[in-house]
Amino acid sequence: MNTPSTAVPVRIDFVSDVVCPWCAIGLASLEQAIARVGDDVAVELHVQPFELNPDMPPEGEPIDEHLGRKYGLSPVQLQQNRERLRERGADVGVDFAMGARTRTYNTFDAHRLLHWAAEMDKQVPLKHALLRAYFTDGENVSDHATLVRLAAQVGLPADRAAAILASNAYADEVRADEQMFLRAGISSVPAIILDREYLISGGQPVEVFEQALRQIAGKRRG
Repeated sequence: MNTPSTAVPVRIDFVSDVVCPWCAIGLASLEQAIARVGDDVAVELHVQPFELNPDMPPEGEPIDEHLGRKYGLSPVQLQQNRERLRERGADVGVDFAMGARTRTYNTFDAHRLLHWAAEMDKQVPLKHALLRAYFTDGENVSDHATLVRLAAQVGLPADRAAAILASNAYADEVRADEQMFLRAGISSVPAIILDREYLISGGQPVEVFEQALRQIAGKRRG
């Protein structure tokens, strides 16, 4: 579909991890805001890597144990947080099947596939597939067979995905991107950067993203 000539081009860098629940909420909210703005803007969306737990072993660890140790949360607090996430997710169409998600995993290989998927114009569909696999289906998003299957589901060649995962392909590129955003002061996600200038942090409501997009469009038009 051709972009209307009146649309204002806006680059968005969505810095996030695939095991970050607020990132799932933030992406859904952002995409709904983009839909609301419609032809006023022409968004170029780039998914950027961030690892919440870069030292996580491939096999992962139980999520309650991990969150309790990392954030000092009690079982009651963990349950309260889950209910809050479930409600916020439902508001924007994200299905957090909390019973299915029992472990957290290393996500570096998932980020390597996402980097490659950008070259194939499949990055956003793969991001959605990864988020759904983890948060709704409780799958291991560090498992290579799972990653290859998800890549194939969104139209990426499975044999190439398997070859990438079996090698160190895109490892340097992902690490360089991660370091760039860390140096820029990004320490929590999601971090949504508009036109490499304006930062919105967190899984904000749809209205926050919509307002930001309309303000940029208005400013550009003078």
